[in-house]
Amino acid sequence: MINDEYFLAALRLGAGNDPIPGHVSAAARDAYRLRVPMAVTAAAHAESATIRSVRDDDSSHLVRFVAAGLTFDLEVTEGDGLIDVAGHISPYPGEGALVDVRSPHLTLTRRIAPTGHFVATGLPPGWLSVVCHRPGHAPVQTTWVRIRP
Repeated sequence: MINDEYFLAALRLGAGNDPIPGHVSAAARDAYRLRVPMAVTAAAHAESATIRSVRDDDSSHLVRFVAAGLTFDLEVTEGDGLIDVAGHISPYPGEGALVDVRSPHLTLTRRIAPTGHFVATGLPPGWLSVVCHRPGHAPVQTTWVRIRP
């Protein structure tokens, strides 16, 4: 049986009598600003999501994302309260390709070496996404992953 309080609260929400809290609206606007229009989203590869690195310590993680003919291999290292990302995109996305390594509050743009490698250091721990921009193609972005210290 439905609790009367919950039912009445649902009716108030449906009628628009309970305003959405300001912090919820602000968080929604912030999240909307992080979208990349027209981007293809690469999902974490099921077999390699959050695989431990080949290193012996627990400070490094390897994550693979695949979409639109590109594979993103990201090694994320944690240290001194910040994270570093060493990435490889294959096949090489071409001359003039760039990556944005993003957190909700910081974006670092890097050129991709002809080998497909890039590095971004000094990112805050938390949510992380990488976007590959290729001339003449739609951007390809990874899903957001949470990196905890």
